[in-house]
Amino acid sequence: MREQLIHNLRAAYARLWVRVKGGNREPQWLIAEMIIPILTLSAYIYMYKTLEAPPEFTGFVIIGGTMIAFWSNVLWNMSAQFYWEKETGNLEIYFVTPISRMAILLGMALGGIVNTTLRATAIMVAGILVFQVPLVINEPFTALLMFFLTITALYALGMLFASLFLMYGREAWHTANLLQEPVHFLSGSYFPKSLMPDMVQLVASLIPLTFGLDGIRQIVILGKGFSDVWIHLVALTVFIIILLPLAKFALDYMENLGKKEGRLTLRWQ
Repeated sequence: MREQLIHNLRAAYARLWVRVKGGNREPQWLIAEMIIPILTLSAYIYMYKTLEAPPEFTGFVIIGGTMIAFWSNVLWNMSAQFYWEKETGNLEIYFVTPISRMAILLGMALGGIVNTTLRATAIMVAGILVFQVPLVINEPFTALLMFFLTITALYALGMLFASLFLMYGREAWHTANLLQEPVHFLSGSYFPKSLMPDMVQLVASLIPLTFGLDGIRQIVILGKGFSDVWIHLVALTVFIIILLPLAKFALDYMENLGKKEGRLTLRWQ
């Protein structure tokens, strides 16, 4: 058991190192990925200023853009990774190695978090310095706890999606494309979710990002505390408890099914 744990941790570290090294090897990529999202957020911010919306809306946009960076990383740098590894012929190496598939995904997740945190920090700093976002953080520990649970729930969801990419490849890729913008809307990335109709809010509650984004905004922008966002913390904890075991089951199931149907490697005609 101890040796297996060490092997899995080493595998996770190896995937983390490759993700961090590969994601930052080109300085122009790093600069572009920091600047372009800020330009997108600027459009929403100036629109709210033109409409004379409350100043909190500027903070909502900045926090939303920061968290959307993590959602995009979950979709494309984690969920789709097994599909791209199959395209390049590396997937077979993973499956003949005596390690857990969850260890590989954990390394991808940790590496993605490091890279995305750099970009998200740039968005946050730009928002504070350029747009004078009003931050009122009365309980920093609660804010960190909310952020940690949100990221954990998102990457647990990414592990679940990875099983779909593993089995269905390009079809799941198109599905992720289809879901990207609706998730931006339903989670209230650029506006408070309380403005949406009750039925839409009910559907949005099925997405971990909705609770995390709303909770972080209430703590960081509105200055609320644990007593105001405890339901968000509970909801995110429930997501984690459900999604992690479900992701493990789905990965094992899809791997066995893929082996039976020969879908784990590319078939050359």
